Amino acid sequence: MKRLKFGAFLAPHHPVGEHPALQFQRDLDFVAHLDRLGFDEFWCGEHHSSGWEMIASPEMFLAAAAQRTQRIRLGTGVVSLPYHHPFNVAQRIVQLDYMTGGRVLFGSGPGALPSDARTFGIDQTLLRDRQDEALGIIVRLFSGERLSYKCDWFQINDAQLQLLPLQEEIPMAAASSISPSGMQLAGKYGMGVLSIASTSTEGLQALPVQWGFAEEAAKKHGKTVDRRNWRVLMSWHLAESREQAEREAIDGLQWWHNEYNVRVLGRPGATAVDDKHELLAQVNGARGSGVGASVIGTPDDLVKAIRDLQKVTGGFGVVMGFAHDWANREATLRSWELFARYVVPELNGYTQNQKASAEYLAANKQELMTGRVASIVAAVKGNATAEAAMAVTMQQMQNQAQGGGWRPGVVPSAEDAKKAG
Repeated sequence: MKRLKFGAFLAPHHPVGEHPALQFQRDLDFVAHLDRLGFDEFWCGEHHSSGWEMIASPEMFLAAAAQRTQRIRLGTGVVSLPYHHPFNVAQRIVQLDYMTGGRVLFGSGPGALPSDARTFGIDQTLLRDRQDEALGIIVRLFSGERLSYKCDWFQINDAQLQLLPLQEEIPMAAASSISPSGMQLAGKYGMGVLSIASTSTEGLQALPVQWGFAEEAAKKHGKTVDRRNWRVLMSWHLAESREQAEREAIDGLQWWHNEYNVRVLGRPGATAVDDKHELLAQVNGARGSGVGASVIGTPDDLVKAIRDLQKVTGGFGVVMGFAHDWANREATLRSWELFARYVVPELNGYTQNQKASAEYLAANKQELMTGRVASIVAAVKGNATAEAAMAVTMQQMQNQAQGGGWRPGVVPSAEDAKKAG
């Protein structure tokens, strides 16, 4: 596996109560923060109910984000295809490709919230088939084809996009949770994958066998899939120490779990936990004793967790961080900064040669410094004034050394000078 890429996934999961206009602005500021830190990708979702997940149009949000960013790629994570006419989706994504300067990533899914499906009056058993059907049309439209198509939920007549994508080929990804359907769809169309359920115990347990579904479907349909386009979602909150990270995140984590996952959403298998320390232990319990997709701790803890997850899954290409409000705003932004400063370079080896250079100097410092002292002595030799000044300097350095003193910039010691002379 080559170097990893890094991104963020904003569902979003914002507690109800903050002014929506200010929250949208804070989310846009967050994308700009990630762009400055050098993250590769940002994804946001589409939801129409629950109160917490307030972005109804990822395309509109990403168009605004494009105006505040320079290089980060912007992805729909995801457009729920059963809720839209596929021609409209194709047009919006192509327009967004131009408005982002060719930075768009197109992620699609069947729709995650049962309440959204109810809103649109769609039988939930039809969602995955409709995603597949719509995606087949969108792929053909992206390629410039003119086509007609009629089914029981949409119709297009002699349709062709007015604009081809700005990118030669828009990168696409299918959302995958615990069932094999998302992976199979990715294989059918030769797309990437967004494993968005990997932060749950069930989703984590499913990961080792998930990629096989994509490879099997790709072979069946004459396509190929690449692990470098497999995006695995992880949750974290980082600080300079584990104790600080836990102190910052523990209350927000409990509120998010009990209020949203359990009371509002009713996530299967989720039960309220009254003891916040017990919940923290459950979320963070895999650290040091196994593989986990949630880390509340230090950058070193997260590096280990990502490497362990890579081994378990057989390798993936993009680490996606789940954006949440477990900690306050300042601590959250610092957490993402710590990730960029320490986790990214460690995993991708950016500081590998720096460390090697420091170790080489430490191992050879006596030899190297003795040589430098010899060069200084040789430079002043024969100049009585310079030799006298150097003798005074050497004596001062010796006195400082005997007294335990030290000052920046001092290289040769008196003993070194004597040896070199």
